Amino acid sequence: MEHTSLLHINNLTKRFGGLVAVNGLSFDLDHGEILGLLGPNGSGKTTALNLISGALNPTDGAIVLEGHHIENLKAHEIAQAGVARTFQLVRVLESMTVVENIMAGLAFGPHGIWGDEARERAYELVERVGLTGKAELMPDELTYIDQKRIEIARAIAANPNLLLLDEWLAGLNPSELKIGIELILSLREEGRTIILVEHVMDAIRALCDRVIVMNAGQKIADGTPKTVLSDPEVIKAYLGGDDA
Repeated sequence: MEHTSLLHINNLTKRFGGLVAVNGLSFDLDHGEILGLLGPNGSGKTTALNLISGALNPTDGAIVLEGHHIENLKAHEIAQAGVARTFQLVRVLESMTVVENIMAGLAFGPHGIWGDEARERAYELVERVGLTGKAELMPDELTYIDQKRIEIARAIAANPNLLLLDEWLAGLNPSELKIGIELILSLREEGRTIILVEHVMDAIRALCDRVIVMNAGQKIADGTPKTVLSDPEVIKAYLGGDDA
């Protein structure tokens, strides 16, 4: 089966000295799937995303994207292979307009688009993520969700097959959350495969085909949101004595 999946993770491990942040993580991800990566703080979720995106190198294990091993590639090489991500904290360039922020993403993306071509493509992305009419505004003139839309626009600028969203929905009010969920679903409709690290359970239920729960670096559950979120071990991990 590993040859038909978009992503194959086998025994992925990351040690920081004596701390094992990710411990023997294995899973397969199919084309077009939305996978939720859940777990209490300190469980290894963001570290797992950092390993897949190349921000960190694994201590052990394999990461296979569309049949090609990527675990020892640099972050820009993994981006060129079709992986893009957002971060927990919004990273916008405060001195640039919305469209310039997206153009910067295009310029420094895998294919390096510049000038008029970049501006034209950036305007398309402005429309795509719901920022119509706001292209020439500065980030500090935008709502929080609109700043997050800039980040999504930059992430999809390179047309990735695999999109990694690290708590992208965090901090949104209920109406913004609904908009955010609809945007993520529309990205899947374009054929993108998504892994999202998330704590918002309403979003998990609305978005995810499948969820994996991590605790202390290890996978403790893997299945549909309904099944996994009612698992006693998962409930214990979230509510019990995890001080990480």
